[in-house]
Amino acid sequence: MNQFIQQLLNGLSLGSIYALIALGYTMVYGIIKLINFAHGDIYMLGAYCAYMVTLMLGYTSGPSIGTFFIALIAAMVFCGVLGMVVERIAYRPLRHATRIAALITAIGVSYFIEYTTQYVVGAEPIKFPQLLPDTSFHLGSIRITSEQIFIFIITIVLMLLLQFIISKTKMGRAMRAVSVDEDAAKLMGINVDATISFTFLLGSALAGVAGILVGVYYNTMNPLMGFTPGLKAFIAAVFGGIGSIPGAMLGGFFVGIAETMVVAYGSSLWKDAIVYIILILILIIKPEGLLGKNDREKV
Repeated sequence: MNQFIQQLLNGLSLGSIYALIALGYTMVYGIIKLINFAHGDIYMLGAYCAYMVTLMLGYTSGPSIGTFFIALIAAMVFCGVLGMVVERIAYRPLRHATRIAALITAIGVSYFIEYTTQYVVGAEPIKFPQLLPDTSFHLGSIRITSEQIFIFIITIVLMLLLQFIISKTKMGRAMRAVSVDEDAAKLMGINVDATISFTFLLGSALAGVAGILVGVYYNTMNPLMGFTPGLKAFIAAVFGGIGSIPGAMLGGFFVGIAETMVVAYGSSLWKDAIVYIILILILIIKPEGLLGKNDREKV
């Protein structure tokens, strides 16, 4: 039982990161029905941005919580602005084009970011600095690290803040209105372009947070690190019900726990496969996801 609880905690740590990335997928899809496959690469750039900020601040070695939070804010701002730029340049001109055109563009943007980053910083992995204290707490044989505690707290705070923005603010109401009916939102005086840009900003900022958390948790990063987690986060969003924010959070936690349990009680060879098995099963059994709505379209 202790081993199970330990793996459950490890899975929640990983799932928190997936959930932060999945929120960006689900918000963008909920607004403009676009799968932003470049989202995982924005998460990757969040890690690199945080790394560059730590160097600019003169970081040498040892834990530095102050440097961590400065790098965290910098990654959020950088990724948020980048998300808005990508939306403005790549997606806005295709907003009323066919879905396949927007999808192909998203894949192209993803490759552009990946290989531009690889050209600039090189293809070799880079060691991420140990910004958080390397301490652990024991409850019997259960071990909880300081990195896990920081990941839990930051994830929960950001999710509550996101829920507050969407539920209680004027921009949040505008986002919900645009997701229901873009044309009606325009007639009500809502600036649709600004609302969509804000959605990209918010989702990309959360991806930036996930980037620095992964860097701190695994102590390494590379230009292609966003591809696989990006796909897994997308699957988490589909599992929870793409377009549903609580569903994205639930899906992220579920995928992280499933992946960890398979490694602990099965084989690491199944670590990636189990996620795609989950996707196939959810599409067969409940295509709209756990918390998604089964919207019927007239064709």
